[in-house]
Amino acid sequence: MADRETIRIYDEKAGDYAARFGSGRPSESLQTFMALLPEGAQVLDWGCGPAAASAHMRDAGFQPDPVDASPEMVAIAHAQFGLQARCATFDAPLPQARYHGAWVNFSLLHARRVDLPGHLAQLHAALLSGGILHLGMKRGSGEHRDRFGRFYTYYETDELTGLLEAAGFIVSGAHEGEEAGLAGTVDPFVLILARRI
Repeated sequence: MADRETIRIYDEKAGDYAARFGSGRPSESLQTFMALLPEGAQVLDWGCGPAAASAHMRDAGFQPDPVDASPEMVAIAHAQFGLQARCATFDAPLPQARYHGAWVNFSLLHARRVDLPGHLAQLHAALLSGGILHLGMKRGSGEHRDRFGRFYTYYETDELTGLLEAAGFIVSGAHEGEEAGLAGTVDPFVLILARRI
């Protein structure tokens, strides 16, 4: 189930989030992801926030489908980028076998640990054979709330790799690092690229 407090906080801080993460050039990880997609690919941006990544993908000739649980984030995606973003939680069904890629960048970390295998299975079903998944998560253990009250689940890289393989993906690469988020803390993260079998 979606964490309503987390969604409320994203609604409240949507403008701050968009100002910090919603513009500029596409990140290196997004450029790497896009380079793996076929021309004109349909791409799910699941937990898109203000949808800056979707705007970059659209500008590169792809067909993004931005989805976020925060109505205020969706409103920014419409107003700032002219994207037809949709408001939905991870519990909402996805189209079957539709997407060439899924950009899931620091969004599924707000799902509870018990729900992640089901969400990965849903992504697998939504991707076409050979479809590319980018998954960004924070590393660590347990479930916690940050200083704003947002809910997080933390994973180590090998645990995520195992969950992806169990869901029918082949992991092709993982990059670990550290970065400061909206809450101001510097947290370890992992970016994983995987392909749907």
